[in-house]
Amino acid sequence: MSHRFAGRTVLVTGAGSGIGRAVALAFAAEDARVVVAGRRPEPLAETVRLIGERGGKALAVSADVARAADAGALVRAAVEHFGSLDVAVNNAGVFRGGRPLADLPEEDWHEQLAINVTGVHLALQAQIRQMRTQPAGGAIVNVSSSLGRHASSPGAAAYAATKAAVTALSRGAALDHIRDGVRINVVSPGATDTPMSLRGDETEQERAERARATLPLGRIAATREVAAAVLYLASDDAAPVVGTDLVIDGGSTA
Repeated sequence: MSHRFAGRTVLVTGAGSGIGRAVALAFAAEDARVVVAGRRPEPLAETVRLIGERGGKALAVSADVARAADAGALVRAAVEHFGSLDVAVNNAGVFRGGRPLADLPEEDWHEQLAINVTGVHLALQAQIRQMRTQPAGGAIVNVSSSLGRHASSPGAAAYAATKAAVTALSRGAALDHIRDGVRINVVSPGATDTPMSLRGDETEQERAERARATLPLGRIAATREVAAAVLYLASDDAAPVVGTDLVIDGGSTA
């Protein structure tokens, strides 16, 4: 068992399910103290319970990442409870699509923009302001998507636009703040074992069959595999990696 994050405090947004929960569990397994954040308290409590069952330490904080006050409160909670903020993973995001752009309700556009882009922007500001005061700085990993900078898909134009923005925002921030001791990178998952990758009424078995036929790898990614990439980018093993966008899509955009 690796102990790369022993004594470090990690904040994970969107940690109530899917990739966010897998990331939180993976950091806890490597001895990090984890702050899990999201809008709904019940899923966060389950993530904390799972971490506790494995002997880890975690704190749940309900927050809306699209609010600057909440982004600041998350950072303060981490520092007040555990003493520092060493790693942040900005994973919270929503998908509102499945229809052509011209038919997308305006409220769906604004929700995706608020959470997927403004939420990352506000989180970065609060996290960087804390990390640059710390002697060891910190590392931030933002979760984007293979949709956006790398690929397009019918019915996902607005979502792809927000995720392309996450990548651009992250790369710019990485250059702005690496001399402050804050290292910023991106992971861009493709189809992953979460409900978001199911199409319409598709079952998991039907999704697996579609992946076998269409993906070079022949399957979708497991959430733990995406988590492993996040932990690499956040670790000292990736010390010279700055502003990269690591695509995890089974070869679909190769």
